[in-house]
Amino acid sequence: MSSRTKFYLDKANGKFLGVCSGLADYTGIDVIWLRLGMVILALSTSGTVIVGYFLVAWLASNKPAGLYEGPEEAKFWQGVRANPTRSTAEVRSKFRDIDRRLADIEMYYTSRNTRLADEIDSLR
Repeated sequence: MSSRTKFYLDKANGKFLGVCSGLADYTGIDVIWLRLGMVILALSTSGTVIVGYFLVAWLASNKPAGLYEGPEEAKFWQGVRANPTRSTAEVRSKFRDIDRRLADIEMYYTSRNTRLADEIDSLR
């Protein structure tokens, strides 16, 4: 099983080696801005960034097929990578809400509700 919080090269959406598209997938930043930044950095650092680009392309593994089920799941994992504490707090909050709603349903069905009992009896 592959980790969804790991950096992968995205060769399917990449132009050359998939480093910029992998960074875009990892961070959620638009790939055009990353490519533009890479060109500007390559020109301003006399090509030193190009060495780093090839090093990342050599060290990183390719993105596994079917890593995300859809765009919503990809967006969720980008948020987890950006701020894991916030993501866990959101999940915890959703579970608390679900738990509260289930408790309300349980209270409704287990309480002495004569109207509900009459409706159940009429269905029998």
